[in-house]
Amino acid sequence: MASVKPSTVLGRQLGDDLRRFRERAGMSTADAAEVLDCTKGKISRIENGHVPVRLPDLNALVQAYGVEDPAARDRLGTLARRANRRRREGWWHQYGSVLGDAYRDQIEMESICDSIRTYQVQLVPGLLQTAEYGRAVTVASRAWQTPEEIDQFIQVRLARQERLTGEQPLEFWAVLAEGVLRQQVGGTEVMRAQLEHMIAVAERPNITIQVLPFSRGAHSGMFGPYLLMSFPQVASLDLVLTESPTGNIWMEGESEVACCRALFDDARTAALPPTESIAFIQRIAEEHTS
Repeated sequence: MASVKPSTVLGRQLGDDLRRFRERAGMSTADAAEVLDCTKGKISRIENGHVPVRLPDLNALVQAYGVEDPAARDRLGTLARRANRRRREGWWHQYGSVLGDAYRDQIEMESICDSIRTYQVQLVPGLLQTAEYGRAVTVASRAWQTPEEIDQFIQVRLARQERLTGEQPLEFWAVLAEGVLRQQVGGTEVMRAQLEHMIAVAERPNITIQVLPFSRGAHSGMFGPYLLMSFPQVASLDLVLTESPTGNIWMEGESEVACCRALFDDARTAALPPTESIAFIQRIAEEHTS
């Protein structure tokens, strides 16, 4: 199914208008961030049409920028309401009963970013999971109770994977600790099918998979999984996502993002090269026999 990108024409128009008013007022993105008590990255994403603008935030910015023309204020309010309504039409919203706000945010960011780099220590990344592997993980999480909820969540996960195909597929680079490949999720048959699926998708030019074996020992990125999202042409919009049992944590500070970039570079340097990694996955797949 086709996804509706959050960066809509209306959102970009609103962002362009807000940028012009900010610059006319002689304010920097840092000044605007102080108005909303947020980061400069969020202001940049607002101005690029990548995130919605709540009406209270819009009113605060309009006041700070000294926009007094009633027609201009009405235009901004109308654009915000229409753009936000458009965002709510994204395909993921039909699954609102099984998706929390944090997960919807993740899907929206996936739909507009152009590359994802991730390091995982325990789980196959969701964008690479088979339905059977994803079902085993979902059942074990205990977050969804009924068969209907579990089925819907699996449907969401598979729909997300469409970002890896199509005319402008997402660039996806995963470094996986060896434990990801050896954890018996769903049993031997499920694991073998999962590993063979990763071997197959790694043939796509936009997907790179590396394995970091146990034999590599200690390394700087071994302290937890993370996911780094990058956006077209605007490095300052990059985001880092870390996941925990109690919810997702977004990091968008420049120093935090730079740290995770460096950690990922260390991880991919320490990992086996892609060709050797696929051979490594194949050997483990052959070990997963019933």
